Amino acid sequence: MPSVPSAGRQFVVEADGGSRGNPGPAGYGAVVLDPATGETLAEAAEFIGVATNNVAEYKGLIAGLRAARELDPAASVRVRMDSKLVVEQMSGRWRIKHPDMKPLAEQAARILPSAQVSYEWIPRERNKHADRLANEAMDAGKRGRRWEPSASMAELARSGRSGSGPLGAESAAGDTDMGAARVVGDAAAGAARARAALAGATAATSTPVRGKAVASPTPSVGWGSAPDLGAPTTLLLLRHGETALTPEKRFSGSGGTDPELSAVGRGQAERAAAALAGRGTVQAIVSSPLRRCRETAAVVAARLGLDVRIEEGLRETDFGAWEGLTFAEVRERYPDDLDAWLASAKSAPTGGGESFATVARRVAAARDRLIAGYPGRTVLAVTHVTPIKTLVRLALGAPPESLFRMELSAAALSEVAYYGDGNASVRGLNDTGHLG
Repeated sequence: MPSVPSAGRQFVVEADGGSRGNPGPAGYGAVVLDPATGETLAEAAEFIGVATNNVAEYKGLIAGLRAARELDPAASVRVRMDSKLVVEQMSGRWRIKHPDMKPLAEQAARILPSAQVSYEWIPRERNKHADRLANEAMDAGKRGRRWEPSASMAELARSGRSGSGPLGAESAAGDTDMGAARVVGDAAAGAARARAALAGATAATSTPVRGKAVASPTPSVGWGSAPDLGAPTTLLLLRHGETALTPEKRFSGSGGTDPELSAVGRGQAERAAAALAGRGTVQAIVSSPLRRCRETAAVVAARLGLDVRIEEGLRETDFGAWEGLTFAEVRERYPDDLDAWLASAKSAPTGGGESFATVARRVAAARDRLIAGYPGRTVLAVTHVTPIKTLVRLALGAPPESLFRMELSAAALSEVAYYGDGNASVRGLNDTGHLG
């Protein structure tokens, strides 16, 4: 029996991508369908490590186009996606401005001649097959595994279809040969990236948001917080990595030499970045203006694909004449001033430094700006010992002397959630588990 000329073949590619954190652990799914029968001809899914929704969507498009090309490089392809951004950009109606999107769009455009490919936006309810594949890939990545087609339920879940009948039409349930679907992508490197990105990840639950799976920690809400207050603004508080002064326990504030991270500190920043990538919940990053925090934040931002905004209110205390000295040296040189400082939050270090009361006012103002600027979002704040302890103290309603009763290690993580009624919930303090 003569074969059908390849030039006459037509495929539908449905693709999707998601990120649990945006950016966070991400994956894509793509399926190639016969438009006449609705038969699944190929599936592709892969965990891609830490990425944004848009990057994952573009990678899903690339995988789907490649799968169609492998089936028949001369076929015409109708791409259907629920990403308005990707559809409009690939159709040439929207400019591509983001530097991460341009190379992906160019890569997708090179797979097949433009005359063979058309793009159509569809609502997410009609893109369930690809969405399910993307979520299966992310679920597998969370477990440090690769997506396996034999375990996929995406085909069965898609509108109850059996693989027969025209695309978009309802059909009765019947036998589905899952083994007939060709599998493209999900290289072994995907599992390796999953293990690297999710090392030390905390447990999370997935909630679909506009068709994307976004992970969020299981809430631990205090008695004072009602369930109708909405999502809290969560501050993840990361102390900067070590500098040369840190192991010697020298006063190092905003009035000193502004030291850089040491080699140990850079390693701590890398490990913190890996843990935060695995956590997959950070949506924005702010940093103290001091160098050690900016360097720590830059390492995390590079891993998560986010920008860093400087928040002046998060700088460390100005310790005046005590900068660079150990506690013992301050005790020897300025005993009366030290005693006064330990006794009252209103007393400042020698030589015009800042009192803890002054620091508390500017830190509280910075906190209020972050809550107002990032409602319901999770923000990583890279800062110092005093600002972190102050935020925890204020959240607990503890007295100023509690600052001297908290331990806070270099590159440690703490967490405070702020609710709509003004209540706060301290969820963690001095977590160093990611440092090994």
